[in-house]
Amino acid sequence: MSIFDQLPGATAPAALSVPTCSRKACRQPATWQLLWNNPRIHTPERRKVWLACDAHREWLQDYLTTRGLWKETLPLEDAPAAP
Repeated sequence: MSIFDQLPGATAPAALSVPTCSRKACRQPATWQLLWNNPRIHTPERRKVWLACDAHREWLQDYLTTRGLWKETLPLEDAPAAP
């Protein structure tokens, strides 16, 4: 908890909010997770995650694939539990 959480207009903690799509300006609920890594800066086992709604899953996956970063797309409900 931060002192800024008590200010008027402060948003809910990320753990309590609904996951949203990572596409710029999209605020739809996420239903997919796109796992990726940049082999120039990440170890091979490292996975970063972008979230996607149904409408933007293909666009985000194509974006990552074109750049050689995409590894796997999974439904959001199959996300591994946080440690």
